[in-house]
Amino acid sequence: MNDPYKVLNVPYNATDEEIKQAYRKLAKKYHPDRYQNSPLAESASEKMKEINEAYDRIKAERKTGKHSNSNSYGNYYTSQSESTSSDIYREVRILINSERYDQAEALLDSILSIDRDANWYYYKSLLAYRKGWLEEAYNYASTACHIDPSNVEYQAFYNRVAEQRRGNYGGYRPSSADGCGCCDMLMCMLCSDCFCNGCCGT
Repeated sequence: MNDPYKVLNVPYNATDEEIKQAYRKLAKKYHPDRYQNSPLAESASEKMKEINEAYDRIKAERKTGKHSNSNSYGNYYTSQSESTSSDIYREVRILINSERYDQAEALLDSILSIDRDANWYYYKSLLAYRKGWLEEAYNYASTACHIDPSNVEYQAFYNRVAEQRRGNYGGYRPSSADGCGCCDMLMCMLCSDCFCNGCCGT
C-alpha cells in the first residue's frame, strides 16, 4: 500500500484531528455521489477506496502503537520499542552539533507524540538551548528528568540550564550540545572576579 500519510496529504506528525479533517475533505471531494453518470466515476471510486484504506491504516497504527518505520514510508518516525530509535537521536545530535537546527527539529517533530520518551524531551531541550530559547530548554529538560530521573546526562544538563535561568554563570551562553560547558562557566566566574577587583580593589 502507498504511504497513507501521503494519500491523505498530511505530515507524519499531524494530530488525530488534523488527520480526520483531511480525510473528511478528501472523502467529500471524491464521494461517488458527486460522480454519478460521469466518465470519472470509476477513478473517483478507486480514489475513495484508497482514501478509506489510508485513514483506517493510520487509525489502526496509532491505536496499537505499531507505527511503520522509515523503510516503509521514507520517514524517520518509529516506535521507540524498535532499534531504529537510537539512530534517530544519533542523527539529531549530529544535526544539532552541525547547527542544522531546522533539520534536527523536523526530525524530532516527525516522531509521534505517543513515542516521545525522555530522550525526545532531552534533545528538544538541547535544540532549544542552542537556538537561545532558555525557558523552553528548561521546560523540556525538566520533563526529561521527570520521566527518567536516574539519567545523569539529563540531570547535568537540566542543572546547567536551571542555573543560567536563575542568572548564574553570566546568563545564557550557548556552547556545545554535549557536556556541561565547564570552561564557559569558569570564564564567566573569572571575568566576574576581574570586574570586582577592578572596581573595589585598591
